[in-house]
Amino acid sequence: MGTKTADETGAATGAEATTDEEKVSVTKSTDDAPQSATETGTESEAAAADADTDLEAENAENVENAENAADAEDLEDSEDDADLAGDLAEAEGPSGVGQGAAAVVSAALGLVSLTGGWIGTVAAARETLVGQLQTSSSASVAKQVKEVYGDAWATTALWAGLFALAALLTGVVVLARPAFGTPGRQQAPWIKSVAWAGVALGVIGLLLAVLKYSDALLGLPSTS
Repeated sequence: MGTKTADETGAATGAEATTDEEKVSVTKSTDDAPQSATETGTESEAAAADADTDLEAENAENVENAENAADAEDLEDSEDDADLAGDLAEAEGPSGVGQGAAAVVSAALGLVSLTGGWIGTVAAARETLVGQLQTSSSASVAKQVKEVYGDAWATTALWAGLFALAALLTGVVVLARPAFGTPGRQQAPWIKSVAWAGVALGVIGLLLAVLKYSDALLGLPSTS
């Protein structure tokens, strides 16, 4: 019985040792499991971070490409608009600046024909001086009046008539210009108005100049 007890004791001791080794192995396995899980999680996070970085880089590249394409399209549209504007300008022809200037000149000439200009004043004064020099003191009163005053007034009327005729012709040319220009192009209303004003002033000035030059208006007074 003593030997049996010793064997049983040895067997029990061996069983206990085996149980302790299994416990240590299970504990070690349990300790290694979180570490493996942690390493696996870290690798997954790193892979996800790399994927996010690649996706962001790809998105940024796509956005840049889209912006470059939009800029190129805008540039092409701007060039097309500029070409279209140039074509329209060429098709429309002159902008009408010259016609407007001519209309203003016509109105100014018509106004000068009615109010008088410095050149008419100088011409009249010169004619008066010539009349005084060429008329003797023994000439009749009628002759003196005609040479000194009548010829000077006629000279003033002549110059006024020339200004009026220039205003009339200029205004008529401006009004007739669209008929010889680009078909369908309308003349600006203000150009027509100013040109018609020049024509009207020219007609009035020319009529008054003819009447005065022929002594039908404000003729020489009678000396008898």
